[in-house]
Amino acid sequence: MLPELFPGLPIIGWREWLALPDLGIRAVKAKVDTGARSSALHAFDIELFERDGRPMVRFRVHPWQGDQTETVAAEAPLAGERLVRNSGGIETVRPAIVTDLELAGRRWPIELTLTARDAMGFRMLLGREAVRQRFLVHPGRSYLTGKRPAGVPRPPRRRGGTP
Repeated sequence: MLPELFPGLPIIGWREWLALPDLGIRAVKAKVDTGARSSALHAFDIELFERDGRPMVRFRVHPWQGDQTETVAAEAPLAGERLVRNSGGIETVRPAIVTDLELAGRRWPIELTLTARDAMGFRMLLGREAVRQRFLVHPGRSYLTGKRPAGVPRPPRRRGGTP
């Protein structure tokens, strides 16, 4: 069995609830995508600026899919800009930040690119660099680390099923 090959690594599902505490995001549903190298967060009103000569980025997030009433305003040091190819093969340049992520009782820094993900089913994509050597991903299971946190609204149902 695969877990026996990687003893000590917890198993997570293909979608999980996680937190980005340094950004003030207490809960966001993420798609765990080992096919994507990098992680991405839905952000809008993205503004690059400098503070004390250091490049920064300011942005806003609707952390809960299907809900635009909860808005989190955040800012972070700019880690750089990354050329990212989306699932449609289109390359874009995105601002990148490094921030802590909390999942399954663990906390560690990850790099996130910021992009508009309004049309996507998930507000966050957790790529393989963020989970490498930390977790095994079970592609047929969801929310192995816990269900929707209290206070997070249930997204509206989509016709044809919801991810």
